[in-house]
Amino acid sequence: MARDERGVTAQSEDFAAWYNEVVFKAGLVDRGPAKGTMVIRPYGYRLWEQLQSELDRRIKATGHENAYFPLLIPESYLAREAEHVEGFAPELAVVTHAGGKELEEALVVRPTSETIIGEMMAKWISSHRDLPLLLNQWANVVRWELRPRMFLRTTEFLWQEGHTAHIDADDAHRETMLALDLYHEVARDLAAMPVIAGEKTPGERFAGAVATYTIEGMMRDGRALQAGTSHYMGTNFATAFDIRYTGEEGREELCHTTSWGMSTRMIGGVVMTHGDDKGLVFPPRLAPHQVVIVPITRGGNTAVEEAAQQLAGRLRGAGVRTHVDARPQLTPGFKYNEWEMRGVPIRLELGPRDLEAGTAMMVKRLGGEGKQAVAIDALPTVLPGILDEFQDYLLARATAFRDEHTHPADTWDEFVAAVATGWALSLHCGAPACEADIKSVTAATPRCIPLEGNPAAGACVRCGAASAYGKRVIFGRAY
Repeated sequence: MARDERGVTAQSEDFAAWYNEVVFKAGLVDRGPAKGTMVIRPYGYRLWEQLQSELDRRIKATGHENAYFPLLIPESYLAREAEHVEGFAPELAVVTHAGGKELEEALVVRPTSETIIGEMMAKWISSHRDLPLLLNQWANVVRWELRPRMFLRTTEFLWQEGHTAHIDADDAHRETMLALDLYHEVARDLAAMPVIAGEKTPGERFAGAVATYTIEGMMRDGRALQAGTSHYMGTNFATAFDIRYTGEEGREELCHTTSWGMSTRMIGGVVMTHGDDKGLVFPPRLAPHQVVIVPITRGGNTAVEEAAQQLAGRLRGAGVRTHVDARPQLTPGFKYNEWEMRGVPIRLELGPRDLEAGTAMMVKRLGGEGKQAVAIDALPTVLPGILDEFQDYLLARATAFRDEHTHPADTWDEFVAAVATGWALSLHCGAPACEADIKSVTAATPRCIPLEGNPAAGACVRCGAASAYGKRVIFGRAY
C-alpha cells in the first residue's frame, strides 16, 4: 500500500485508511477509554471552536436564544412519541442504577433533546404571545455506535440543536428552511464545502418528523456526507407533550415544532472534502492557524526569532491567526512537513538572509507556485487577501470535483457506474422497498431531493414505476 514519507496511505489506495491515519497523525483526535468515544485534542477543538463561534453568532442574529437541558431523560419521555423512541431504540444508552441503588425509572442518556425540551415547552407556552419560542442548545449527545469512526460516528459527540415552537405550519416551515439556509451558508462560507440542500425521502426522515431537510457534501472518495439537518415536526411532539397555546380567539391550539442540528462530524467533512496525500488542508476561515511562521535560526540567531515574533504580532493585529514554531529541537524541514500535514493554509519561512532582504518566503498549502518572496512590511496588508483567495480556491476545487463525479443516470447500468465513484441523479418511485433494494445491491441511498433540481418525470431507475418526486433524486454511498 502506497505511503508517503510520513506513513500516510494514499487516498487512491485506501481512503478510509488515509482518513484514520491523518486525523491521528495531525493531532486532531485520540481514542477515548470507552469503546466508540473520542478525545478531541486542542488542535481539533480549535477547529470546532471556529465553526461553533460563527454558527452561534448567526443563530443568535436570527433571534434564537441559547439554553441548556439535562443530559439524563426519563425513559417514559421518549416512549411518549412512539416513532421517535422506535427510531432511536438501538442507539440508546440507559442508566438503571445510581447512588448505589436501582432507579425506579430508567434514565436515557440524551441522544437528542426533543422530548425533554417538549416537556419544558409545554410548561412555558400558554398564549399565542409566547410564540414563536426559539431555543438553541450546545451540548453533547450519546448514540451507541457499533462501527465508530472518529468525528463521523462516535458514541459521544458535540453539536448544537435548535428547537422551536410556532403558531402554525407556515411559520414552522419558514423556521425549518431558515435553519437549513444557515447550515448551507456556514458549510459554503466557512468550510468551503459546496453542499447540496434538499429534502429527505420518507424512508430517510428523522424519526417523528413530518419532513426532513439536509445539506449533503461530496467527499474526495465520491461518498456523501450529511452535514446538517433541519426537521419540521408538525404537531407530533406537541400532541405527545401537550404543547398548546391559546389563540387570539380564545381557542386552544397545538403548536408546530422544529428541530435542527450540526455536529462535530463537520470536522470529518472538512478533512475529507479538502485533504490530500500530504495530509490535511484547512480552509482559512476555519483553520486553527491561518499562518505559521518558521524562523530559521542556525547558530542561535536570536534576531530572526525576535523578528518572527514581531511579525506574528503585526499579523494578529491585522486579524490573521498566526503561530510561530520556534521549537529549537526540530529542524526547519521537519516543521515544514508537520505543518503541511496539519493543513495550515500558509507557511512563512524567515531566515537571516530573508531578514537582511526584508522579505519572508511564503508557501501556500495548495494552489501555489512554490516559494514566493514577500516583503515583510507588506504581509499584514496582503495576507488577508491571499487567505481569501485560498478560501475561494478550495471552494472552487471542491465544487469542480463534485460536479465531475455527479452524473445523470437513466438506466440501471448507468446508475451502478455513477454511484461507484460519486453521485447519480435519477428518477425514483419513492417506495421504501425499492430504496432498500437499491441499497442492498449498490450500498447507495437517496441522499436528498434537491431543492433546486429541475422538473423531471419518467420511470424509476430501478423498478420502472412512475417517479414520485417530479425531479431527479441524488443517490450515493454515504458516511
